[in-house]
Amino acid sequence: MQLLSSTLSLTRYRVNGTLAEPVMDTIREGLKNHVIREIDNDPASKSVGWTTSDKPFTPDFEADSFVFGTSLVFSLRIDKKSIPAKIVNKHYQTAMRKRLAGTDREHLSKNEKREIKDDVLHRLYVRIPATPSMYDLVWHMEAGDLWFLSNRKEANEELETLFSKSFKLSIVRIFPYTAAQLLSGLADEKIDALHKAFPAAFDGGAHA
Repeated sequence: MQLLSSTLSLTRYRVNGTLAEPVMDTIREGLKNHVIREIDNDPASKSVGWTTSDKPFTPDFEADSFVFGTSLVFSLRIDKKSIPAKIVNKHYQTAMRKRLAGTDREHLSKNEKREIKDDVLHRLYVRIPATPSMYDLVWHMEAGDLWFLSNRKEANEELETLFSKSFKLSIVRIFPYTAAQLLSGLADEKIDALHKAFPAAFDGGAHA
């Protein structure tokens, strides 16, 4: 569990929207409907879904508690398969030679080559196991805050997409601009001025 690690990478989000009542049933259903799908022995190259933080390889949101006081703790899991290009090319070239051996031609058509490539990838993806990556998150329900224990671009993008699908809520990443807009309590006129602000380039050189 990442939460127990001595060092953490963290991205903070603001949760926008209202959950359908009863809230906990809505959340549980969202987690169950988008639980991670195992893709070992499957031709899929990638799977993204929710899992429990304490049992990431046997998630059961019906039986296991993910509620800690007023906060929810669970994990995003991303399973990916990676096949070295040289291995793909080896099987691809072998398959093309076998296909040509049964003909009197010297070359295959573009469609035939695409078909062979797809078949090779399908067979290879079925044979290799997926590599899992887990990213814990803490959802502070009352405060409307979410802490995601990653700042990797791919993981954050997958979180934002899956969270919206699962709970019909949007999440906004907190960085200086959004913190000023959403969390600082600025008056309306200052918020308007913030919207009109634009980046400025600073010249680091000295001027006489």
